[in-house]
Amino acid sequence: MGQRYQELQDSHRAFIAEQKLFFVATAMADGHVNLSPKGMDTLRVLGPNRVAWLNVTGSGNETASHVEHDPRMTLMFCAFEGKPLILRLYGQARAVHRGDEDWENCYGLFDPLPGARQIFVLDVDLAQASCGMSVPYFQYLGEREQLNDWARAKGEPGIRDYWRNRNDASLDGRPTGIAEKSGLAPLAGAGMKADMP
Repeated sequence: MGQRYQELQDSHRAFIAEQKLFFVATAMADGHVNLSPKGMDTLRVLGPNRVAWLNVTGSGNETASHVEHDPRMTLMFCAFEGKPLILRLYGQARAVHRGDEDWENCYGLFDPLPGARQIFVLDVDLAQASCGMSVPYFQYLGEREQLNDWARAKGEPGIRDYWRNRNDASLDGRPTGIAEKSGLAPLAGAGMKADMP
């Protein structure tokens, strides 16, 4: 049984700051469960019960769709070196889109990234720490640059077209809100098609 906390401890914040990778899980009452790995220095701890992470453009936009309909979210961090630990943050999330009035304040928390799509703000109601002794050791070698290169090559107009054409619906056909909340007119029948690197 893991240890439970009503807010992030200083040790949790220090652990999160060291991580190069975290995982995001969301789901609705029906349809597919989404689990995504995240990296690229895109997470910030804002307080004892709040974190934010910057979401860059990808082939899908499941997290945005799920949070639009059911704000439950879990973040998971694993120690791949040093002392074993798994830390999970449970709570309610909201998406901040480029068209939202608090976008600039939230985006200012991060180093700019090409293809920045949304920022998710998670209000944490439970943190759970468990042993993580079954997680293997892995060595961090660096960040991949392919996604940044792809987004730079697309340019801002190309990224916005990509959102409208390929990020405006989930795997289950539910809207993600990206077109509407980013000031884009959605296309009829738009969904997800892969042309990611």
